[in-house]
Amino acid sequence: MSRSKGKRLAEQKEVRELLAVLKENNYSSAKDLLAAIRHVEELENQLAGAVKQLSVMQEEVQNLQKSPLKSALQASIHTLEEKAASLKEQISALKESILTGCRQALSEVREHGISALDNLSRFFHLRQGFEGVRDTIQEAIQTDTRAIVKIEAMAAQYHEAGKHLKNAGRALAGKEAVTEAKPIGKAAKIIAAPFRADRACLTAMKGTVEKALSGLERLEQSAPKKPSILKAMREQSEKIQAEPAKTEPSAKRTER
Repeated sequence: MSRSKGKRLAEQKEVRELLAVLKENNYSSAKDLLAAIRHVEELENQLAGAVKQLSVMQEEVQNLQKSPLKSALQASIHTLEEKAASLKEQISALKESILTGCRQALSEVREHGISALDNLSRFFHLRQGFEGVRDTIQEAIQTDTRAIVKIEAMAAQYHEAGKHLKNAGRALAGKEAVTEAKPIGKAAKIIAAPFRADRACLTAMKGTVEKALSGLERLEQSAPKKPSILKAMREQSEKIQAEPAKTEPSAKRTER
């Protein structure tokens, strides 16, 4: 990968060469393979957006006073950083799997001819990789959601306490008690914002993975535009062997 560092996946030599061969020979699988490549590139971009939010989280939480909430949020950020690192590795593995598959497919074409591409999906083992990415994303989304719930719960407790203090003052002044606490304040919204933004990035990534898995299903089920030569020869041989069996009864009637 070092020799092609910095290049987009679709720009890699082996990827461009295989896609060109598929298109020249009218294989519909070219479209599905290209879609899988685009989805991997999209995942990289979306992950970069999620990683940016981690820096914002760190800054916002660092400014909080020492408290159980701060410790809990710092633990959440640490978990999210680990998930981001895992996603980066998983996406890199998907890229390498695509490049390896392209090399193998091209090698088979050179050795056995174009019919080697009749079942293109056998060169690419991407389903498990995409499913692993989806699982990691889901775990990260749950981490963001739990952090947001903690922030909102702490804010609600703070405002509930404030309501009680306010009602104590109103009671002394002979005024009616306030029954509703104030909505979540600006500070809580600011702290929760990067967690919400990160969750949005991860949710978008999950959607990309679902699209990729749907495209893989089409790739796995796709049939070649034309049958392979070996298959055609086998079918013709079976047809020839079946013909004498059909004519045998009429021949016997002629002898009688």
